[in-house]
Amino acid sequence: MLKYLKIISAALSVMLLSGCTFGTSIDTLMTPPKLSLEQEQIYSALTDAASGSISLKYPKSGKYLSAFIVEDIDGDGGREAVVFYEKNSLAAPENTLRINILDSDNGKWRSVYDTPADGSEIERVMISQLGENQRINLIIGSSLINRSEKTATIYSYSDGKLERTFSDSYSFIDVTDLDRDENNEFLLLKGSANGNPASAEAYKLDGEGKYHRYKAELSGGFTEFDSVGYGEFNEEHTGLYIDAVSAAGFIQTDIIFMNEKGLNKVFSDPEESAATLRPSGCSAYDVDGDGVIEIPLQSVAPGYEDSAEGEQLRLTEWTTVRESGKLKGKYASYYSVGDGYVFIFPEKWRNKVTVRRDAVNDEMVFCAYSEEGIGRELMRIYCADDEASAKDRISTGYMLLRSKGESAYLAYVSPNSDNSDGLSITAAEAAVGFIYKE
Repeated sequence: MLKYLKIISAALSVMLLSGCTFGTSIDTLMTPPKLSLEQEQIYSALTDAASGSISLKYPKSGKYLSAFIVEDIDGDGGREAVVFYEKNSLAAPENTLRINILDSDNGKWRSVYDTPADGSEIERVMISQLGENQRINLIIGSSLINRSEKTATIYSYSDGKLERTFSDSYSFIDVTDLDRDENNEFLLLKGSANGNPASAEAYKLDGEGKYHRYKAELSGGFTEFDSVGYGEFNEEHTGLYIDAVSAAGFIQTDIIFMNEKGLNKVFSDPEESAATLRPSGCSAYDVDGDGVIEIPLQSVAPGYEDSAEGEQLRLTEWTTVRESGKLKGKYASYYSVGDGYVFIFPEKWRNKVTVRRDAVNDEMVFCAYSEEGIGRELMRIYCADDEASAKDRISTGYMLLRSKGESAYLAYVSPNSDNSDGLSITAAEAAVGFIYKE
């Protein structure tokens, strides 16, 4: 990633030196995708209705990444088109972001409804039923141009009109069946602001179209969220694992689940959530692919307790959470956040192996550890940036663990002629222990 960022930076520098100028949006650096025949027909109908020059707006994330969304949003069996755009003729201070609904009549598209939208950028679009109500909801997350202030708005469309039924600020939104009742909920997370604590909220729609809100306050004074994931919490409940950013820039996890009583917080004591505090980048993750999300907790690797903080290497314990809120260790590992991989230790390595960095060869070395200190070498992991480096290592006995583009991850397993400590591993064990974090 660093390599690609450097390339992009260099390209931008060349453009600036050559006299090119840029607007405030990344959209100006991108070539719009070529429109399909249907999209061209929709676009033509929209420009006729707008009576002027327009610019299409594209959602930043989620399932729908086109300015044209063609779906059945009123439940009549036919498809409507939802288009996000700006009128270029309006002055900058005016709210230029708009939503247009178009319908098809005998194969010809025509604009049937047009309305201003919140914000200036489309963050995410979702289309879903909520709760037991059969109404189809158009859910739009939007933001101001700096993307710091976000608003979630829910619309319903019927009889040719788009009606706003919900609007609130948010940090994260999603649609999911959190309580496993076969009906989706609208999920919204808010960071702490104006004296209000961070919170998780879930909304259901009843048969009459009324929203029912379920809320749980989060454990810390979180102002923003690093990542959100879903995983098995127990046999009955799905857990919402929320990695929030603390005031000091560290990550801390809260876990929410939903049942017939509403949203429930697993960590009832703030100190329990505080026990998950860890450096930025160490997100909760289903490290073994079993459907349960593990929380990575770091500690100083054996042999580095007396080293200066900047020289210390760390090992990572992947933990699970019981219903009591107590953390339970599951795997010991080395986790390279920068290189994006985890090496799960064989159980026989627990508390008996440490790591050291070979700066000359740019490799991570796994070594036996005892009261006498760092002992014999057991394995090395090398991250190659190009094919030539990978081939060079393979020619000297390294094994390929994974390749991604021109990059490759390789391991050298030391010969086990002296295995009196019982810590030697096979090539198969090395391959099984290596996990690339997608």
